[in-house]
Amino acid sequence: MRNELADKFGIQYPIFAFTPSEHVAAAVSRAGGLGVLGCVRFNDPDELEATLSWMDENTDGKPYGVDIVMPAKVPTEGAAVDLDKLIPAEHRAFVNRTLDELGVPPLSDDVEHATGVLGWLHSVARAQVDVALRHRPALIANALGSPPKDIIDEAHAHGVPVAALAGAVSHARGHVANGVDIVIAQGYEAGGHTGEIASMVLVPEIVDAVGDSATVLAAGGIGSGRQIAAALSLGASGVWMGSYWLTAAEYKLGSASGEGPSAIQRALLDATSSDTVRSRIYSGKPARLLKTKWTEAWSKPGAPEALPMPLQNLLVSEAHQRIVASENPEVVAMPAGQIVGRMNEIRPVADSMADLVAEFEATVARLNKLK
Repeated sequence: MRNELADKFGIQYPIFAFTPSEHVAAAVSRAGGLGVLGCVRFNDPDELEATLSWMDENTDGKPYGVDIVMPAKVPTEGAAVDLDKLIPAEHRAFVNRTLDELGVPPLSDDVEHATGVLGWLHSVARAQVDVALRHRPALIANALGSPPKDIIDEAHAHGVPVAALAGAVSHARGHVANGVDIVIAQGYEAGGHTGEIASMVLVPEIVDAVGDSATVLAAGGIGSGRQIAAALSLGASGVWMGSYWLTAAEYKLGSASGEGPSAIQRALLDATSSDTVRSRIYSGKPARLLKTKWTEAWSKPGAPEALPMPLQNLLVSEAHQRIVASENPEVVAMPAGQIVGRMNEIRPVADSMADLVAEFEATVARLNKLK
């Protein structure tokens, strides 16, 4: 599986693993891939600083990346505008009523209530880039397409390549024009923010569109060595995998007790590939989520329309916090791709990586026997 892209990053396998867990990211890097830490949960630059220092010390000197959420166009973030006042009262009433109906208890008095919106703001993402560049990231990826040109230039000045997700050929061409080095062709099957074109169609389209101007990673519906082989056969130079790592043994986010699978993981383990839904209710932009009683409530007659980003995130941030604390797998609010149907056990990252590589090699060997 090792190829030119892997050599460029100093990794064994061109497997890029997006995860909000520093423990999973570090384990992927140690196992020969590139762990990419999702930074949207870090509202406090000092917390991100401490986490990246931990990554520096726990990756055995191997490379890792960071992922931010930053639109290319700098929005007005309203020093003069109180975002909270822009949320309609009926939306708040719906959220509170739904949580009560689902049996989700209020937060205890000793829990600090989430502000939620901060991690989705341009200014916070910019601060995250500044923190990251004080460490040793091998990649900066942006979940909302091309970051602003000055961020790309700053990363390049530090010798760090930039990646951006694309759900259509037009997005990919725009990324290349902006100076992005790696285009992540993310198909409709993917978890989180995703477009409307399936990976089998999207990946070769983007590969052909960008040519030698950028490297292409395939994303969406990838959770086996066979699928990695398929992605490379479509012209991608590597894969970007996110949902697959949510059931890693090292993944502890979202667990109230820290012992055994979290409610999120229990929900993922029970889900099939049909148990996801694409909706705006998580952040205000279309995102594929695990189908639960929470997502179903938003699709019932009389439910309000999701608000635009970042207002929707602000609206549901405390609700998500309450849902996590409730430890009820039937109501979790979690981005997840259709590959969830293959995520049937909790396994250490190293074991999963070994199986991906072994199945890839077996697949290539089988194809080489074709006449």
